Amino acid sequence: MFNINEIIEKLRDVLSSEKNNGKVFDKEIAKALELTSVNFATMKKRNSVPFSNILDFCALKKISINWLLYGQDPSSLIDSTDKYWIKYFPTIAVSAGGGAYDNIDEYEKLDLPNFFIDIIGGKENLKNIEAINVIGDSMEPTLNNGNIIFIDKTKFDVNKDGIYAFVNENGLFVKRIQRRIDGGLDIISDNREYPIQVTDKKEIKILGKVISSIGKVF
Repeated sequence: MFNINEIIEKLRDVLSSEKNNGKVFDKEIAKALELTSVNFATMKKRNSVPFSNILDFCALKKISINWLLYGQDPSSLIDSTDKYWIKYFPTIAVSAGGGAYDNIDEYEKLDLPNFFIDIIGGKENLKNIEAINVIGDSMEPTLNNGNIIFIDKTKFDVNKDGIYAFVNENGLFVKRIQRRIDGGLDIISDNREYPIQVTDKKEIKILGKVISSIGKVF
């Protein structure tokens, strides 16, 4: 389990190196992560790591996410980061209300720790995996706002129940899909406040199956 206080101290060190007086306050760290002071305080209290914010911070500062989260020496990661990374699209968000699927060519390299590679299908499968963000609460408690989801683009057979990312005329979505006896599809939000919708396979384009995620757990 990650220790948010240890991560915050590393963030403080990074920001301190950029200041003349070197002293960095929590409000400055919150601002650097694009969090409000209230959300930052809640995050500390709950030991909750805002992964998507941290990934954006690391990309901006050009520092290793492996160093920040796992304490690995960046110089030891040269070989592994060349091999073990996937495309992460920080500007693409998937939601209940219709997400955006713009800037598909604007991706970042998301370095992966070795233990996580097997979780998403092994190193041979990395070329098939892409990562995008979740916004909204329609898939709570399975997926929460701010989670990063990993999509296997080779898995789009909705005859097999699962959580899929898909596009229809209203935008980009992530939902649980179950095939009906009559051939239609039930589009299910794990948050029961959202009703089940029924659609036809012809009405949606499957982008891939969600095989893992990282982010907050409530």
